[in-house]
Amino acid sequence: MTSPPPADVVCLGESMVTFLPSRPGPLADVPAFQRAIGGAESNVACALAGAGHRARWVSRVGADGFGDHLLRTITAAGVDTGAVERDPDRPTGVYFRTDGERATSLGGAGEGAGGPASTAEVVYYRAGSAASAMAPDTVDLAAARSGRVLHLTGITAALSAGCLALSRTLTAPYEGRPLVSFDVNYRVALWRPPADPRVLLELARGCDLVFVGEDEAEAAWGVTGGADAVRDALPEPATLVVKHGAAGATAYVRGGADGSGDGAYGDGGDDAPYGDDRRVRVPAPRVDVVAPVGAGDAFAAGYLSAALRGLPLRDRLRHGHLLAAAALTVPGDLAEPPARADVDRLAALDHEAWGTLRLAPGWTTEKATAP
Repeated sequence: MTSPPPADVVCLGESMVTFLPSRPGPLADVPAFQRAIGGAESNVACALAGAGHRARWVSRVGADGFGDHLLRTITAAGVDTGAVERDPDRPTGVYFRTDGERATSLGGAGEGAGGPASTAEVVYYRAGSAASAMAPDTVDLAAARSGRVLHLTGITAALSAGCLALSRTLTAPYEGRPLVSFDVNYRVALWRPPADPRVLLELARGCDLVFVGEDEAEAAWGVTGGADAVRDALPEPATLVVKHGAAGATAYVRGGADGSGDGAYGDGGDDAPYGDDRRVRVPAPRVDVVAPVGAGDAFAAGYLSAALRGLPLRDRLRHGHLLAAAALTVPGDLAEPPARADVDRLAALDHEAWGTLRLAPGWTTEKATAP
């Protein structure tokens, strides 16, 4: 078998065709839907490609029209889809959603990067999908391991026993393993009893870089007490990024593990050692939210993009916030990526200017304002 060309980041996971409502209201009352695509890992791959990186998406889709649509759309975004398998016997997954944030508890409460929001009504048709058949023997492992970074999420582990086995295989230690990035991406609908979301904690402990929302850690693992408590529960990863929704994010980096040297880490806020870690908290800019969908994926892409470029930790968090803001100011999962020069300019603002930054729809093609 021919070795796949090297990539900066390989993203592995399911993508589905998404149907977005033509007007607000419950699904029972929506008369028509607009087709889009949605998938945490492919979202990250598309955002990274838009930021100028070599991104590869590894997955399985059905040999159907929806699979054709996914491949065309993701390939058009500049992502290498050559390792995606077509399954003639299983369909491509689809889902329907209304406006609002995904729930983080069985009670339906949810709060995203844009602040408090109504809870979305989401209906998945993914059981038995082509991607749910991913397993160590149905995925090109060489392609999955062909990047400087392998990015995974907790969604994959919930899809099937084979997908969980694949997640464990890819997060297990072995010589020559790429840096493994893991976004917990807790989806309450996928972890209903008897499924145990503590398996996400097990997987996260085997990774090098982990993204998790403070609300996710509480909902999935019962961890309360803020970002430091999350770090105490998850000390193994060299880098842990705890997201606080509209309030910002805190990064914990063990020693010099982030590779960004001794530059300017702080942002004038919470910037102090925590045990053996550097701990840096960076507030998010104010955002005029259109839809709280895809922001977490965009944040991960922004952080990874800055990390690949060797930028300081503060700027990695700021790049994450800025790409999240691009996703928050459009209706679907994928936003038109802002130009790298514009993101660099905004990430370099001083503390006062960053604190007054406000991002509205269209900011990726117009000048963002710092009142």
